[in-house]
Amino acid sequence: MGNKRRLVVIGNGMVGHNLLTGIVEAENGLSDQLEITTFCEESRPAYDRVQLSAYFSGKSADDLSMVTPGFFEENGITVRMGDKAISVDRRRKVVISQNGDEIPYDKLVLATGSYPFVPPVPGHDNESCFVYRTIDDLEKITAAGKEGKVGVVVGGGLLGLEAAKALRDLGLETNVVEFAPRLMAVQVDDGGGAMLRQKIEDLGVKVHLGKNTTNIGAGDECRLKMNFADGEELETDLIVFSAGIRPQDSIAANCGLEIGQRGGIVIDNQCRTSDHDIYAIGECALWNGQ
Repeated sequence: MGNKRRLVVIGNGMVGHNLLTGIVEAENGLSDQLEITTFCEESRPAYDRVQLSAYFSGKSADDLSMVTPGFFEENGITVRMGDKAISVDRRRKVVISQNGDEIPYDKLVLATGSYPFVPPVPGHDNESCFVYRTIDDLEKITAAGKEGKVGVVVGGGLLGLEAAKALRDLGLETNVVEFAPRLMAVQVDDGGGAMLRQKIEDLGVKVHLGKNTTNIGAGDECRLKMNFADGEELETDLIVFSAGIRPQDSIAANCGLEIGQRGGIVIDNQCRTSDHDIYAIGECALWNGQ
């Protein structure tokens, strides 16, 4: 054990777990040369976020799991479940956890992913406002949906439309509120946007375009009332924000690694950061400006 190099992976999402799987399956016996520790901030190991909406169609958390039973134990991987890495001391080469533990490393991989962007609208932190990112988020949305009749998704991109379907599956009167003049504004032109809107509305979802939310307050008939810049209002029992993502790069920034102007941990062609003992992979990384 003492001759093994210590590899710490921060993040046990899809990308972090695929890295571990690749190491374990490598034919050169790489895993035998490493003492591996991975941080998993959530209460469950890696699962398929791409299929997250299937949770509302009857799939369980176990169905979505990417981790086979015994994977960590059989491969000698230490998993710190429900523990968050809060800082990195590059000089001492240790990761400090939320529990106060210090985990030494020879090489460190940041697979911290991204976090949902929530517009800083007054009232956005109401207990009936949610994001659509984790299974825990879906469980909270499901619980809130059982006590409500109307739901709103803020964001008309692909994930926002998936979230809207989820609210429809919960039996809610569903609305999509989008700041842009069309749905999926990055992917489709005006004509495509018009066709898409018609398709979405045919599924029973009300679409509100060109809406700038200025405030979220208490509703009269529902829990919440959304106020828009054009003077219109919309009442709802819950709001799901799906307004894009941002790279989860704070732990890297706080330890002095190079960060892009608009966020993201800068890496080279070998996924190395500005500290060549630290790597970054997945949505937290910024390669060639993107």
